[in-house]
Amino acid sequence: MDKRPSWQRYFMEMAKLASTRSTCLRRHVGAVLVKDNQVLSTGYNGSPKGVRHCSEAGCLRAQNNIPSGQMHELCRGLHAEQNAIIQSGLNGSSARGATLYCTHQPCSICAKMIINAEIKVIYIADKYPDALAEELLREAGIQLFHFDLESEETKRLI
Repeated sequence: MDKRPSWQRYFMEMAKLASTRSTCLRRHVGAVLVKDNQVLSTGYNGSPKGVRHCSEAGCLRAQNNIPSGQMHELCRGLHAEQNAIIQSGLNGSSARGATLYCTHQPCSICAKMIINAEIKVIYIADKYPDALAEELLREAGIQLFHFDLESEETKRLI
């Protein structure tokens, strides 16, 4: 009998698949927003609709030697978490009480959106150093878990 994947693996694999649509030249990130084990929306990082992708326009961050984790506003793209939250709203689904599965830990800008969208739990596959994001999530009472796709171990970070 075949073993069914856990919910965490199932949704994290979806996030990983969503990341393959990314148009970012530096990092491919995918996200899946879930409520009651049903997918509300997906997102990946890339330029807004109707705007040239970084592969066409060039990476503004690379051109200006901006280190990873700094000055997120100087980028043509939206983050995967932002796109998942926006798509959920556009499709008429509230993110309130949802769980977010993301290939990478949210930055502080995404953390603020997650807090105001009232998402309660986040699972990530890869850590991303952003102390402010962690502080904000902790203060807001949002649970953050690291899910290792290889071992399927879950570790609570916040």
